[in-house]
Amino acid sequence: MLKKIPVFAVLLVSAISFMSCKDEILPKPKSYLRLDYPEAKYVNFENECPFVFEMNEDAVIKKDKDCGLSITYPKMKATIFLTYQPVNKNINNLLREAQTLTYKHVIKADDILEQPYLNADKKVYGMFYQVNGNAATNSQFYATDSTRHFVTGSVYFYAKPNFDSIMPAASYIKNDMQRLMETMKWK
Repeated sequence: MLKKIPVFAVLLVSAISFMSCKDEILPKPKSYLRLDYPEAKYVNFENECPFVFEMNEDAVIKKDKDCGLSITYPKMKATIFLTYQPVNKNINNLLREAQTLTYKHVIKADDILEQPYLNADKKVYGMFYQVNGNAATNSQFYATDSTRHFVTGSVYFYAKPNFDSIMPAASYIKNDMQRLMETMKWK
């Protein structure tokens, strides 16, 4: 004679069977946002301004007043702003203003790295600043021949300055800014 199995036991065994058939739940490993940018290709930029340089062909350039230029990176939501000023026996004031502009970011910056630039053959002298931390700008520079021409450049992102988030784009544009400065020639 067969014993009758309680309904409760059948349900319990069935429930355990169904639950045990699922895959084991594992926590997902941490992941990072991957931002890939195309390899930079540079082209010469020249207009009526008294200087020429190489720029990334993916950037869009717009002339502002008095040979100021805006070099926009639409995919990265960033712009490099270039300002030109003639030197009229005021090189010390221009240098002081460029350095003051950079060091205004010291409040938010973790540190500011200075990289002097000297190209005696082209008569281009300057300083490149890398601003680390959550400052409004991550890179700035000035270039001059010390007698006639003075150019400053800085990059700004159209996003909250969270260095960890914009670091890949900031690094990409920093390289473009260095290339711009290093290829600058006076007319």
